[in-house]
Amino acid sequence: MELLTRARQWPQTGRARRAGVSSFGISGTNAHVILEHEPVESVQAPVESTQVPAGSAQVRLAAGELPWVVSGRSEGAVRAQAARLAAFVAGDGGGAGALDVGGVGLALVSSRSVFDHSAVVGGGSLDELLAGVGGVARGDGTAGGVVFERRVAGGVGVAFSGQGSQRPGMGRELYGRFPVFAGALDEVCAEVEKQAGLELLGVVFGDDAGVLEGTGVAQPALFAVEVALYRLAESFGV
Repeated sequence: MELLTRARQWPQTGRARRAGVSSFGISGTNAHVILEHEPVESVQAPVESTQVPAGSAQVRLAAGELPWVVSGRSEGAVRAQAARLAAFVAGDGGGAGALDVGGVGLALVSSRSVFDHSAVVGGGSLDELLAGVGGVARGDGTAGGVVFERRVAGGVGVAFSGQGSQRPGMGRELYGRFPVFAGALDEVCAEVEKQAGLELLGVVFGDDAGVLEGTGVAQPALFAVEVALYRLAESFGV
Protein backbone atom coordinates (compact mmCIF):
# COMPACT_ATOMS: atom_id res chain seq x y z
CA MET A 1 0.00 0.00 0.00
CA GLU A 2 1.32 3.46 -0.85
CA LEU A 3 0.12 7.05 -1.04
CA LEU A 4 -0.59 8.27 -4.56
CA THR A 5 0.75 11.79 -5.13
CA ARG A 6 0.38 12.06 -8.92
CA ALA A 7 -1.57 10.50 -11.80
CA ARG A 8 -0.09 7.30 -13.17
CA GLN A 9 -1.03 4.09 -14.96
CA TRP A 10 -3.03 1.49 -13.07
CA PRO A 11 -1.33 -1.73 -14.19
CA GLN A 12 -2.91 -5.16 -14.41
CA THR A 13 -1.25 -7.55 -11.96
CA GLY A 14 -3.57 -10.52 -12.20
CA ARG A 15 -5.45 -9.45 -9.08
CA ALA A 16 -8.39 -7.12 -8.56
CA ARG A 17 -7.20 -3.50 -8.74
CA ARG A 18 -8.35 -1.47 -5.75
CA ALA A 19 -7.65 2.07 -4.56
CA GLY A 20 -8.76 4.11 -1.56
CA VAL A 21 -10.01 7.69 -1.78
CA SER A 22 -10.19 9.75 1.40
CA SER A 23 -11.89 13.08 2.04
CA PHE A 24 -11.37 15.08 5.21
CA GLY A 25 -13.72 18.04 5.60
CA ILE A 26 -12.89 21.12 7.65
CA SER A 27 -16.16 20.65 9.54
CA GLY A 28 -15.14 17.20 10.71
CA THR A 29 -16.87 15.09 8.08
CA ASN A 30 -14.52 12.29 7.06
CA ALA A 31 -15.16 9.77 4.31
CA HIS A 32 -13.22 6.89 2.79
CA VAL A 33 -14.23 5.00 -0.35
CA ILE A 34 -12.59 1.87 -1.74
CA LEU A 35 -12.73 1.73 -5.55
CA GLU A 36 -12.33 -1.42 -7.62
CA HIS A 37 -11.90 -1.73 -11.37
CA GLU A 38 -15.02 -2.53 -13.38
CA PRO A 39 -15.56 -6.28 -13.77
CA VAL A 40 -15.21 -7.69 -17.25
CA GLU A 41 -18.56 -8.89 -18.53
CA SER A 42 -18.86 -11.95 -20.73
CA VAL A 43 -20.01 -11.22 -24.27
CA GLN A 44 -22.57 -14.03 -24.03
CA ALA A 45 -24.28 -14.67 -20.72
CA PRO A 46 -24.69 -18.41 -20.05
CA VAL A 47 -28.23 -19.65 -20.48
CA GLU A 48 -28.00 -21.51 -17.20
CA SER A 49 -27.56 -18.24 -15.29
CA THR A 50 -29.69 -18.11 -12.12
CA GLN A 51 -29.63 -14.35 -11.79
CA VAL A 52 -32.95 -12.56 -11.33
CA PRO A 53 -33.66 -8.85 -12.01
CA ALA A 54 -32.06 -6.18 -9.83
CA GLY A 55 -34.09 -5.43 -6.73
CA SER A 56 -35.56 -8.93 -6.53
CA ALA A 57 -35.44 -11.21 -3.52
CA GLN A 58 -32.60 -13.73 -3.37
CA VAL A 59 -33.72 -17.20 -4.40
CA ARG A 60 -31.66 -20.28 -3.59
CA LEU A 61 -31.78 -22.91 -6.33
CA ALA A 62 -30.47 -26.43 -6.13
CA ALA A 63 -27.82 -27.63 -8.56
CA GLY A 64 -29.36 -28.09 -11.99
CA GLU A 65 -32.39 -25.92 -11.27
CA LEU A 66 -33.34 -22.92 -13.39
CA PRO A 67 -35.55 -19.94 -12.50
CA TRP A 68 -38.61 -18.71 -14.34
CA VAL A 69 -39.61 -15.20 -13.26
CA VAL A 70 -43.15 -13.90 -13.74
CA SER A 71 -43.89 -10.25 -12.97
CA GLY A 72 -46.92 -7.96 -12.86
CA ARG A 73 -48.33 -4.78 -11.36
CA SER A 74 -50.39 -6.75 -8.83
CA GLU A 75 -50.64 -10.29 -7.48
CA GLY A 76 -53.61 -10.85 -9.78
CA ALA A 77 -51.56 -9.72 -12.77
CA VAL A 78 -48.78 -12.14 -11.78
CA ARG A 79 -51.26 -15.03 -11.63
CA ALA A 80 -52.72 -14.07 -15.02
CA GLN A 81 -49.26 -13.84 -16.55
CA ALA A 82 -48.36 -17.24 -15.10
CA ALA A 83 -51.50 -18.75 -16.62
CA ARG A 84 -50.61 -17.31 -20.03
CA LEU A 85 -47.06 -18.65 -19.73
CA ALA A 86 -48.30 -22.12 -18.81
CA ALA A 87 -50.71 -22.14 -21.74
CA PHE A 88 -47.99 -20.99 -24.13
CA VAL A 89 -45.53 -23.62 -22.98
CA ALA A 90 -48.08 -26.43 -23.02
CA GLY A 91 -49.61 -25.48 -26.35
CA ASP A 92 -48.62 -22.57 -28.54
CA GLY A 93 -44.96 -22.86 -27.56
CA GLY A 94 -44.45 -25.53 -30.17
CA GLY A 95 -44.93 -28.48 -27.87
CA ALA A 96 -43.44 -29.13 -24.47
CA GLY A 97 -40.58 -31.19 -25.81
CA ALA A 98 -39.54 -28.52 -28.30
CA LEU A 99 -38.92 -25.80 -25.72
CA ASP A 100 -35.55 -24.88 -24.22
CA VAL A 101 -36.35 -24.25 -20.55
CA GLY A 102 -33.15 -22.25 -20.13
CA GLY A 103 -34.03 -20.07 -23.09
CA VAL A 104 -37.49 -19.44 -21.68
CA GLY A 105 -35.99 -18.43 -18.33
CA LEU A 106 -33.51 -16.10 -19.98
CA ALA A 107 -36.24 -14.48 -22.10
CA LEU A 108 -38.41 -13.91 -19.03
CA VAL A 109 -35.70 -11.87 -17.26
CA SER A 110 -34.13 -10.14 -20.26
CA SER A 111 -37.01 -9.26 -22.56
CA ARG A 112 -39.88 -8.46 -20.19
CA SER A 113 -40.47 -5.56 -17.79
CA VAL A 114 -40.11 -6.08 -14.03
CA PHE A 115 -43.02 -4.72 -11.98
CA ASP A 116 -43.77 -4.40 -8.26
CA HIS A 117 -44.94 -8.00 -7.83
CA SER A 118 -43.01 -11.05 -8.96
CA ALA A 119 -42.99 -14.81 -8.53
CA VAL A 120 -39.92 -16.97 -9.07
CA VAL A 121 -40.34 -20.65 -9.91
CA GLY A 122 -37.34 -22.95 -9.71
CA GLY A 123 -37.16 -26.37 -11.31
CA GLY A 124 -34.82 -28.89 -12.82
CA SER A 125 -37.16 -29.98 -15.59
CA LEU A 126 -39.97 -28.64 -17.73
CA ASP A 127 -42.52 -30.60 -15.70
CA GLU A 128 -41.28 -29.08 -12.42
CA LEU A 129 -41.29 -25.58 -13.85
CA LEU A 130 -44.78 -26.02 -15.29
CA ALA A 131 -46.01 -27.31 -11.94
CA GLY A 132 -44.62 -24.22 -10.22
CA VAL A 133 -46.07 -21.86 -12.82
CA GLY A 134 -49.40 -23.59 -12.41
CA GLY A 135 -49.20 -23.02 -8.67
CA VAL A 136 -48.62 -19.32 -9.25
CA ALA A 137 -51.57 -19.16 -11.64
CA ARG A 138 -53.79 -20.75 -8.97
CA GLY A 139 -52.52 -18.35 -6.31
CA ASP A 140 -50.85 -21.18 -4.41
CA GLY A 141 -48.05 -19.41 -2.55
CA THR A 142 -46.96 -22.71 -1.00
CA ALA A 143 -46.18 -24.40 -4.31
CA GLY A 144 -42.68 -25.83 -4.36
CA GLY A 145 -39.99 -23.45 -5.53
CA VAL A 146 -42.27 -20.40 -5.62
CA VAL A 147 -41.21 -17.12 -4.01
CA PHE A 148 -43.56 -14.15 -4.10
CA GLU A 149 -42.05 -10.70 -3.81
CA ARG A 150 -43.38 -7.18 -3.58
CA ARG A 151 -40.86 -4.45 -4.30
CA VAL A 152 -41.15 -1.57 -1.83
CA ALA A 153 -39.75 1.83 -2.69
CA GLY A 154 -36.84 2.69 -0.43
CA GLY A 155 -36.98 5.66 1.88
CA VAL A 156 -34.50 8.47 2.34
CA GLY A 157 -32.45 8.64 5.52
CA VAL A 158 -31.08 12.00 6.65
CA ALA A 159 -28.41 12.36 9.31
CA PHE A 160 -27.75 15.60 11.19
CA SER A 161 -24.23 15.53 12.58
CA GLY A 162 -24.25 18.75 14.60
CA GLN A 163 -20.99 19.62 12.86
CA GLY A 164 -20.14 22.82 11.01
CA SER A 165 -19.44 26.48 11.66
CA GLN A 166 -21.67 28.22 14.17
CA ARG A 167 -22.33 31.91 14.80
CA PRO A 168 -24.56 33.89 17.15
CA GLY A 169 -27.97 34.59 15.66
CA MET A 170 -27.79 31.86 13.03
CA GLY A 171 -31.25 31.23 11.61
CA ARG A 172 -32.81 34.31 13.23
CA GLU A 173 -34.11 35.74 9.95
CA LEU A 174 -35.51 32.38 8.85
CA TYR A 175 -37.13 31.95 12.25
CA GLY A 176 -38.97 35.24 11.86
CA ARG A 177 -40.06 34.64 8.28
CA PHE A 178 -40.94 30.94 7.98
CA PRO A 179 -43.29 29.31 10.51
CA VAL A 180 -42.11 25.85 9.42
CA PHE A 181 -38.53 26.71 10.34
CA ALA A 182 -39.61 28.31 13.62
CA GLY A 183 -41.80 25.37 14.59
CA ALA A 184 -39.07 22.82 13.92
CA LEU A 185 -36.46 24.84 15.81
CA ASP A 186 -38.80 25.33 18.78
CA GLU A 187 -39.54 21.61 18.88
CA VAL A 188 -35.88 20.57 18.93
CA CYS A 189 -34.92 23.27 21.44
CA ALA A 190 -37.74 22.20 23.75
CA GLU A 191 -36.55 18.59 23.64
CA VAL A 192 -32.93 19.60 24.28
CA GLU A 193 -34.04 21.65 27.28
CA LYS A 194 -36.08 18.71 28.54
CA GLN A 195 -33.26 16.20 28.15
CA ALA A 196 -30.19 18.31 28.95
CA GLY A 197 -31.52 21.33 30.82
CA LEU A 198 -30.05 23.68 28.20
CA GLU A 199 -32.09 26.71 27.13
CA LEU A 200 -30.87 26.47 23.56
CA LEU A 201 -32.96 29.05 21.70
CA GLY A 202 -31.64 31.92 23.79
CA VAL A 203 -28.09 30.76 23.20
CA VAL A 204 -28.56 30.44 19.43
CA PHE A 205 -30.14 33.87 19.09
CA GLY A 206 -27.88 35.50 21.67
CA ASP A 207 -24.91 37.76 21.02
CA ASP A 208 -22.29 35.91 23.08
CA ALA A 209 -20.06 34.07 20.61
CA GLY A 210 -18.04 32.58 23.44
CA VAL A 211 -20.98 30.54 24.70
CA LEU A 212 -21.33 28.86 21.31
CA GLU A 213 -17.69 27.81 21.23
CA GLY A 214 -18.17 25.00 23.71
CA THR A 215 -18.85 21.59 22.16
CA GLY A 216 -21.67 20.91 24.61
CA VAL A 217 -23.55 23.92 23.24
CA ALA A 218 -22.31 24.23 19.66
CA GLN A 219 -23.24 20.72 18.57
CA PRO A 220 -26.85 20.67 19.83
CA ALA A 221 -27.29 24.22 18.48
CA LEU A 222 -26.08 23.19 15.04
CA PHE A 223 -28.20 20.06 15.18
CA ALA A 224 -31.30 22.12 15.94
CA VAL A 225 -30.64 24.53 13.08
CA GLU A 226 -29.90 21.65 10.69
CA VAL A 227 -33.22 19.98 11.50
CA ALA A 228 -35.08 23.26 11.03
CA LEU A 229 -33.35 23.87 7.69
CA TYR A 230 -34.30 20.38 6.55
CA ARG A 231 -37.94 20.89 7.50
CA LEU A 232 -37.93 24.20 5.64
CA ALA A 233 -36.48 22.62 2.49
CA GLU A 234 -38.97 19.77 2.84
CA SER A 235 -41.85 22.27 2.93
CA PHE A 236 -40.63 23.65 -0.40
CA GLY A 237 -40.97 20.19 -1.94
CA VAL A 238 -37.26 19.45 -2.02
